[in-house]
Amino acid sequence: MSIVRWDPMKELEDMQRRFQSYFQTPSFGSLWNEQLSSTQWLPACDISETPEAYSIHAELPDLRKEDIKVTVHDGVLTLMGERKMEKEEKNKRYHRVERSYGRFQRSFNLPTAVDEGKVAATYKDGVLNLLVPKSTTGSALPKEIKII
Repeated sequence: MSIVRWDPMKELEDMQRRFQSYFQTPSFGSLWNEQLSSTQWLPACDISETPEAYSIHAELPDLRKEDIKVTVHDGVLTLMGERKMEKEEKNKRYHRVERSYGRFQRSFNLPTAVDEGKVAATYKDGVLNLLVPKSTTGSALPKEIKII
């Protein structure tokens, strides 16, 4: 018989994963808290960190940059937009519709203070790239980010 070291955090994570599966709620890491709203779809996001900044990549296919709004305020980064369904044509019959449509909103609580005035956003080939520099002091005013 081998000795297994007890890890209370692993048990808590297992319990959280089981509990969330009952409600079909996605599991999120412990550093990034996300505020979910009821929407028809949520774009996939990757979040990474360097000592200087956070990098966020969001998949937003079939959207124009004018249809995307990014804001940051009090350490909360919010992505909003809407993907509209194609116009239905009389002579066109759909056999399968798997893509999701409608409004979306994703908000992420940033784990540390960020320099809200220096957040940069670019949009290319359906991917929104955000660079969120870390800061020792935060800004109190809401800021909308212009997407390039």
